[in-house]
Amino acid sequence: MPIATVNPATGRTVETFEPFDDDAVELRLSRAAAAFAHWRTTGFEERSALLRRAADLLDERQEETARTMTLEMGKPIGAARAEAAKCAKAMRWYADRAPGLLADEHPDAADVADSGGSEVYVRYRPLGVVLAVMPWNFPYWQVIRFAAPALMAGNVGLLKHASNVPRTALALERLFVDAGYPEGCFQTLLVNAAGVERVVRDERVAAVTLTGSEGAGRSVAAAAGDEVKKSVLELGGSDPFLVLPSADLPAAVERAVVARVQNNGQSCIAAKRFIVHAEVYDAFTAAFAERMGALVVGDPMDEATDVGPLASRQGCSDIEELVRDAVGLGARVECGGDRPEGLDGGWYYRPTVLTGVTPAMRIHREEAFGPVATVYRVESLQEAIDLANDSPFGLSSNVWTTDPAEREQCVRDLQAGGVFFNGMTASHPAFPFGGVKRSGYGRELSGHGIREFCNITTVWVGA
Repeated sequence: MPIATVNPATGRTVETFEPFDDDAVELRLSRAAAAFAHWRTTGFEERSALLRRAADLLDERQEETARTMTLEMGKPIGAARAEAAKCAKAMRWYADRAPGLLADEHPDAADVADSGGSEVYVRYRPLGVVLAVMPWNFPYWQVIRFAAPALMAGNVGLLKHASNVPRTALALERLFVDAGYPEGCFQTLLVNAAGVERVVRDERVAAVTLTGSEGAGRSVAAAAGDEVKKSVLELGGSDPFLVLPSADLPAAVERAVVARVQNNGQSCIAAKRFIVHAEVYDAFTAAFAERMGALVVGDPMDEATDVGPLASRQGCSDIEELVRDAVGLGARVECGGDRPEGLDGGWYYRPTVLTGVTPAMRIHREEAFGPVATVYRVESLQEAIDLANDSPFGLSSNVWTTDPAEREQCVRDLQAGGVFFNGMTASHPAFPFGGVKRSGYGRELSGHGIREFCNITTVWVGA
């Protein structure tokens, strides 16, 4: 399978890359192992200085970085700049806070005495070489949110990026090299999906993290489990967006549009299922469909574009098939429902709102990875929660209410790794990120994320 930069706005191949052969992969594995032997002994001051330098370089290269992202996967240029800025912010966050997040922990003195020891503490030590299998939809952010904490913890990274963003993958490696990281601390592997298992099983690789499809996650987790290696998975999502009678309706509509079409609708944490109480259903649905239908679809390099192309021909076809299946089984198209006219060369799809969705339709259970929203009518909060939980996924959730009792019930009962009230799900370096059910396991970001790839070591000293 080719590794290539293909412009989704035109469908044309820009550049192709030869996948690394076995010798090239072996060289990078050897470099990574050698780098870890030294890097793990460095202090936080050195690690922080290098990570801050990388953040500075990313700021300097923001426009170049953004244009590469937009060229390779179709992200609107303004969103691409924002992604680059967010990455630099996260790098500085970990550079500043990693020493505190990984500081030695000291149990209660009474427990130490009860154990018969004179001193006990817990130390976080790095695991080693961590393989990151990353997706194309947030091609910088997904990588940096792994790399920044992993490098600050003393691990080294190997990146197997999605095959449609090779320029981004190579630019990420160059970023860390140019910042002054020792050789082998962060390397890109230009390999196809078939080459991943070999790397996972290599004894020099200590752990693996994957963000991507459920199928890819199952495959990588199976290999890691067979080798008894730590893994973290962030897979798909079909996040619910609950709108209850006390909601600020204009604000809910505004956020709903952004939550559905961010990144051209290609986000695991994008709100996809809009579950609306009967008291506000008609008003919400009419305003939501109007706003979705008014979005500007077009060239992602144009500053005026709201929604660019989907990242691949297959992704566009998948969305078409989901909508076609739903409509064939009785769903109503409130806006969109087809490809826009005049943009035939690229992989565009109009922002779409479907109502009358039933469990018989594929879109009720499958993740819609594009700008297509489903809207459901419910009669009560309990019905809304039951419908929200009727999904194989459990990444995050959004709830619009000003009622404290409703808020507590949602926190208690929604099956998701996050519950966001009166806003939309977003990731931030200070807060743990991850899901339950088929959305994966483990957490990224915050102190929880930096400790995922640490050897949590108990140190006991006898009296």
